Amino acid sequence: MSKAMKIAYGSVLVGLAVLAIKALAWWLTGSVALLSDALESIVNVATALAALIALRIAQQPPDADHPFGHHKAEYFSAVLEGALIVIAAVLILHEAWGAFRDPRVIEAPWTGLAINLGAGVLNGIWCWVLLREGRALRSPALLADGKHLLTDVVSSIGVTVGVVLAVLTGWYWLDPALAALVAVNILWSGWQVMRGSVGGLMDEAAPDDEVEQMRVLISDNAEGAVEAHDLRSRRAGRVLFVEFHLVVPGDMSVDSAHDICDRIEGALHHAFEGSRVTIHVEPEHKAKHSGIVVL
Repeated sequence: MSKAMKIAYGSVLVGLAVLAIKALAWWLTGSVALLSDALESIVNVATALAALIALRIAQQPPDADHPFGHHKAEYFSAVLEGALIVIAAVLILHEAWGAFRDPRVIEAPWTGLAINLGAGVLNGIWCWVLLREGRALRSPALLADGKHLLTDVVSSIGVTVGVVLAVLTGWYWLDPALAALVAVNILWSGWQVMRGSVGGLMDEAAPDDEVEQMRVLISDNAEGAVEAHDLRSRRAGRVLFVEFHLVVPGDMSVDSAHDICDRIEGALHHAFEGSRVTIHVEPEHKAKHSGIVVL
């Protein structure tokens, strides 16, 4: 089992544990703000399951129907997570409105807050793991899960502070007001997750710093060629696709041109693990005198 899959399974287990703890905190207190925190944890479990399924699909090797692989399945997971986040926010707003019209006294607040704080600490630790490993493994599904969990951690901190203020001041309308703020924060998180995923589905180019690194590597390893142009790139999950045209002297043998391509591919593979490189070799009269100059 790959490291990404182990982390995905871990997310499901952590999500279930945090959901149970937060549900207990809400049951003890009756706080709508704590209920909103628990509802968000339901979304955490759903998104963790979606990430797990997407990673299983993404790791399948290319086949006749999907010759470029199944890597984009991770982006569909992230889009689904964004949609679930929006649903959770709507549910929280509904509960908050009912409690705002009829404020409720919070029962056993300190016990409930202590329990909820424990769930927040567990979430914070796992959020750090997801963000670190998601970046290291270049996994959109794990990153989306981690970013959503970060929102949950921030929400839990805000809820804790707000419930404490509501109990100390007796202003119990703060409870539903905080729940509404949590919902708005969740909506923003859902938008951020979906926006990043749509970029991947639309074959968005690699970041500028990565493109510049590609240009340098091609230039440094294309000795014997004339130039390279029409460099294009895109990411599909953890895989980076790179393609460009390489202009060589018209009298160069196929073997020599192939050796240059091998050097360039080797350098790109070393710098970008799991990259897929396609090079179109052209004779000298196809030169555009622009793009990447060979050193």
